[in-house]
Amino acid sequence: MQRRNLIGLLGSIFLWPLGTNAQPLRTPVVGYLSNLSANERVVLSQAFREGLKELGFIDGQNVRIEYRFADNLNEKLTAMASDLIAQNVDVIVASGGNNSILIAKALTSKIPIVFTTGLDPVKAGIVTSLNRPDANVTGSSFFSVELGSKHVELAHELIPRAKRLAVIVNRNNQEAEVYVPIAQSAAQLLGLSLQEFSAGSELEINAAFAEIVQQQIDAVLVAADPFFTARAGQFAKLAVRNGLPLICSNRDFVLAGGLLSYGNNVAEAYRNAGTYVGRILKGTKPAELPISRATKFELILNVKRAKALGIVIPITLSAAADEIIE
Repeated sequence: MQRRNLIGLLGSIFLWPLGTNAQPLRTPVVGYLSNLSANERVVLSQAFREGLKELGFIDGQNVRIEYRFADNLNEKLTAMASDLIAQNVDVIVASGGNNSILIAKALTSKIPIVFTTGLDPVKAGIVTSLNRPDANVTGSSFFSVELGSKHVELAHELIPRAKRLAVIVNRNNQEAEVYVPIAQSAAQLLGLSLQEFSAGSELEINAAFAEIVQQQIDAVLVAADPFFTARAGQFAKLAVRNGLPLICSNRDFVLAGGLLSYGNNVAEAYRNAGTYVGRILKGTKPAELPISRATKFELILNVKRAKALGIVIPITLSAAADEIIE
């Protein structure tokens, strides 16, 4: 009798999860908050999902991603972030510019936040330490805005005749406030003039180029900015039409017809953000994840564009290039 009771008890233990009272495991939800539009730089959100997949999380299977895109309208971010917080998402990904990061951080100190940024996140006030970030905030930085001096130096080496440079910045993005003074300092050291032009829309980009042409500027630098990168084709078209060398931080501009880019792989930063989200979903605390930093920078040259501009690429630059587009 005791043996039969024991067998029955064991049977009930093993069968219980399949019964009507079994509680299904909750699917974790990730809130993806971006300054960009849904159709801009799709490769970045894809890279993020690849990072998640590396940790075993696949959207629609064992994790759900709630996307919120602000369409480059910063005033929409607060409501979008508040909506994600109200849904009690497990993690918020803040991307597409620093405004999404700062707003998400201001609204919650409990939900983990994983960011991507082109700034030094300590100097930008996002975290207090790179090695041990704030309680609920960590992420990945590609430090693109720190490259203003390098862009000026490369412009000078590639186009020694160029004495007057223009830099186009998006003043809707906090990162512009860092890029410009760094570039200005480098230009002064080399005896070059650097004039700033502001653009926050497609029409303003066209207007900036019209003014640059009118003022007979020799070359154009484009400050690191996700809104600009999403419009790399527009920048390249205007540069080609007006015979202007275009120097940027992102390879998208060179592939579209720009002259040179020097920067890191932004998609890699988004992939890293995906792995961080995966680790947090598995139980790691954000403060235990040091800020992921870009370590490899790529120099990409467009030889076809250089020939069209009558520019001879120095052997030193050719040898240092990671990629040459014929």
